[in-house]
Amino acid sequence: MLSLQEITGAFIVLFAIIDITGSIPIFLSLKQSGNRFSPLQATLISLGIFIVFYFLGDAALSLFGVDINSFAVAGSIVLFIMAFEMILGIEIFKNDPSSGGSTVVPIAFPLIAGPGALTTIISLRAEYAPLNILIALLINIVIDYLVLSNIDKLERILGKTLISILRKFFGVILLAIGVKLFTTNLGGLIQNL
Repeated sequence: MLSLQEITGAFIVLFAIIDITGSIPIFLSLKQSGNRFSPLQATLISLGIFIVFYFLGDAALSLFGVDINSFAVAGSIVLFIMAFEMILGIEIFKNDPSSGGSTVVPIAFPLIAGPGALTTIISLRAEYAPLNILIALLINIVIDYLVLSNIDKLERILGKTLISILRKFFGVILLAIGVKLFTTNLGGLIQNL
């Protein structure tokens, strides 16, 4: 069932966790060090990773004997950590960029379709309808493409201060969403015991 509220909610969660604006300095650093990447290819590969994980994630969970409530609670903990990174300006999850071409690694994975975002896409299934999640994902991928295609212009327009403010703002939103995801699914997890 199509719901603007669910699309908006899923979009905000994914936008905050992918944190494309917070990754602008990393993209600029890759360009300055001579790494070349294709914005279209990077975003299409990321979309492919998300879709495969979205549809096969349940099978993988079943293989390990994990239910969606457990995965959502675990995903909410990852959201907490990533929100603290964004709010406090610290790095807990380390990125290790490769020295060669950077379209697939580190741009498509882990900067766009990273562990936190992949965990989130499965965790969102406990809260939102599949169609709404996929629409929110597509909107995010389009924004990721636009950011990657206009990386130099965006840095000049936004400036480092505004990029930092956006990162912290979405960190607080992400923390609040993580709390909601945790409390909603913890109840279901306790009932299943």
